[in-house]
Amino acid sequence: MAQVAMTVRLDSRQKSRFDALCEQFGMSANAAINVFINAVVRTRTIPFAIEAEPEDPVAKRALEAFLAADRSDRPELTLDEINAEISAARRERKERLEREKQEQSKRA
Repeated sequence: MAQVAMTVRLDSRQKSRFDALCEQFGMSANAAINVFINAVVRTRTIPFAIEAEPEDPVAKRALEAFLAADRSDRPELTLDEINAEISAARRERKERLEREKQEQSKRA
């Protein structure tokens, strides 16, 4: 297979730390990058979690509560069931808005 060169820009201190770790692993930085690329291509995912903490403390607490919630008692919904629930919610919203509009026109 034909080989190509790839240039990556990074902080020189990070590069030194990375090189030192790769040496401890018994491989070159080039080999480590190839291992990473092969894993991404093989699994079609990044082989580690990429996350950011929410900056908003309310959003952070909401996310924590959501992730901690026990959902084991709730059945999984099919796509058709999810779409039916969305359609019902939209229909209810539309009906509510129409009622509110009628009430406003009666008051006017």
